Amino acid sequence: MTDKDAIADAPEVNEQGLLSILGPGLTTGASDDDPSGIATYSQVGAQFGYGLAWSLIFSLPLMIAIQEISGRIGRISGRGIAGNLRRFYPAPLLHSIVFLLVVANTINIGADLGAMAAALKLLVGGPALAYVVVFGGASILAEVFISYARYAPILKWLTISLLSYVAAVFVVEVPWDSIAQRIFMPSVHFDGAYFTAVVAIFGTTISPYLFFWQAEQEVEDNEDKPTPSALRDDPESAPREFRRIRIDTAAGMVFSNLVALCIVITTAATLNAHGITDIQTSEQAAKALKPIAGDFAFVIFAVGIIGTGLLAVPVLAGSAAYAVGEAMRWPSGLARKPGEAKAFYGVIAFAILVGVAINFPATISPFKALFWSAVINGLVAVPVMVTMMMMTRRPEIMGTLMLPRALRLLGWVATLVMAATAAGLFLTM
Repeated sequence: MTDKDAIADAPEVNEQGLLSILGPGLTTGASDDDPSGIATYSQVGAQFGYGLAWSLIFSLPLMIAIQEISGRIGRISGRGIAGNLRRFYPAPLLHSIVFLLVVANTINIGADLGAMAAALKLLVGGPALAYVVVFGGASILAEVFISYARYAPILKWLTISLLSYVAAVFVVEVPWDSIAQRIFMPSVHFDGAYFTAVVAIFGTTISPYLFFWQAEQEVEDNEDKPTPSALRDDPESAPREFRRIRIDTAAGMVFSNLVALCIVITTAATLNAHGITDIQTSEQAAKALKPIAGDFAFVIFAVGIIGTGLLAVPVLAGSAAYAVGEAMRWPSGLARKPGEAKAFYGVIAFAILVGVAINFPATISPFKALFWSAVINGLVAVPVMVTMMMMTRRPEIMGTLMLPRALRLLGWVATLVMAATAAGLFLTM
């Protein structure tokens, strides 16, 4: 079946309503702009001005392609990435990928919780470590004890918090003609700092936890229906489902990169323009904005850090739990009650609790932890993407619903770009 067939046979978007179509793809894209990602984009804007804005445009079709492939694997096979790895690939590959994913996600959770707490302290004062504990505890309680049917819409609505960064662009003075020139006629440098920043952007926008989360959310959304079935067993529904996945994924990734671009523009127009070029955390970016862009820009930047953290922490913990649960053949899924999936929810609680602990004295600093999580993500992404692309050629997984040629090509291009990114990471460490 081709994409043209899918589009021709699928119902119009208006029949479902755009809001009902948006789900796993939107949540995945929004969670990509977590506080650690905000720190990366802020540093890029402060250090290089508008010079790397092009990279967010270049990465967009690659993000859309690989995330759509993730969603298709989950919806077609009725299993997530780890579930298919367990069934069709060697156990050492499965265990190594899941282990590294859990480590990277847990460290990322710690960095995000620390950034959220620091942002709240900037707004209202008080003890940051206490806020870390509160945010961590609230995330565990919400993800474990709120039913999936209620929790999924909460995650969807939390994406609104990212609009604060879009608003921030209109608070500062922005030279749009210069930005357009840098995007469409970039000046590429081959020094270590420039390439490291490019590596950081690709490593932030294309992360393994996003693949696992979107695939599993497609499985969850399907299992929540009255008559769930793997799409390979119901190919007549494929045109409608592929259209939904494509619209949802494209919307989520465009939203994600639009927000990232707004962060780069805001910090470039304020911090870089005033000679502030060394921003290593998202809360530093918020604090530095205050004397330059005013209280309003400072507040919306800090509030956005908290809002996107509340979205990203459950996604990070959930994707780790999905991977471990499928690898160990545990009953898994946010749609299950805690008593039905104790080990699955235990992984969620464990990952968040370790993330909380990372922020306390005598442990590794959140910023150093974030660097090493980026290294691990860069290592994990390549074998995961290669394996995903190989999965899409297996009839046992995809049935007759193989990828269209254009999507398969973009998926391999994204994989090669990430392989180059991982190689570059070693060269610039």
